[in-house]
Amino acid sequence: MILKVMKNARWLFFCAAFVGSLANAAAQAQDSLGFPASWEGEWAGILQIYHAKGLAQELPMELHILPTDSAWHTYRIIYGEDKVAGLRDYLLKPLRPELGIYLIDEQNTIAMEANYIGGALYSRFEVMGSLLLSTAYLDGGELHYEIISGQHEAVRASGGQSHEGEDIPEVKAFPVQVRQVARLQRRGH
Repeated sequence: MILKVMKNARWLFFCAAFVGSLANAAAQAQDSLGFPASWEGEWAGILQIYHAKGLAQELPMELHILPTDSAWHTYRIIYGEDKVAGLRDYLLKPLRPELGIYLIDEQNTIAMEANYIGGALYSRFEVMGSLLLSTAYLDGGELHYEIISGQHEAVRASGGQSHEGEDIPEVKAFPVQVRQVARLQRRGH
């Protein structure tokens, strides 16, 4: 009986050590990614908004990614000259940072997942009939920010039938109607 308890204790110790090493490896992997710490700062530049006919609008834009008292970061976006009316006061919260999964909390009952993959932060969502893809990444000391949007209604469906003996899946195409893009510089650098 004592031998069996000792074997079980060794097994539990092994399992605890293994789980602990996985958690440590995940934390180290997150540290090696450098996100969001390497993105910290107040970023500013010009947001350009394009549609099919070309440049439609330009306006100042800021993105403030700053640590808070918790594990969260601010993710404040300011559009335009009016820093009060143009403020979008979001929080960036880690959900499963070892897997690159974060939450952008708009602090108004809206919260969206964001995924940090290959050095870029992606968020894809639908609002009021539009499908949007937000992308942000660092490149050469600049933070590149882009939103692609268009109707969340397919403009074309094709496939969905047999072709030369192969079942072809249906593919739906969605329009891209607006591109917002900014190259932001960190203030004080």
